[in-house]
Amino acid sequence: MLLGATQALAEDAVEGYRIAVVDPNRVVEQSPQYDAAGDALQRELEERERTLREQQEQVAALQRKLERDGALMSESEIQRLQNDIRSRTRKLKYARDEFQEDFVLRQNELRTKLARQVQEVVVELAKEQEIDLVITEGVVYFSDRIDISDLVIERLKAEFEKR
Repeated sequence: MLLGATQALAEDAVEGYRIAVVDPNRVVEQSPQYDAAGDALQRELEERERTLREQQEQVAALQRKLERDGALMSESEIQRLQNDIRSRTRKLKYARDEFQEDFVLRQNELRTKLARQVQEVVVELAKEQEIDLVITEGVVYFSDRIDISDLVIERLKAEFEKR
């Protein structure tokens, strides 16, 4: 595979320069690192999601209690229960907002790490294949002959398997 890609790149040399293209979206989506990062993120967040669900269930139970037993409760008991519901609802909203922010932040961290890995592999391949220019995003058209995305994906898979 590498030999065939090298020959194709050599045939496409323009005035002594070798150019290649990488489709970053395809590389990222097809890399095992992307799947592993998604799994790790999911595991990190499952516990917090469970805690938020439990808190939501507690608020719902208190609301049901107020609706069911409100007529039998004293005014001070009703007021205390309503205050407790409001307080828990505010805390739950804050926790959900914080959870969402943390999720986005962590997702961006993982994407940045993966983007660095992809860039390192692209640079390694470019040096090994003696490619002078590697173009990515913003390209209107490119031939499959200069697309090294498959080589990058193969290298990422090999590095992932080494771990």
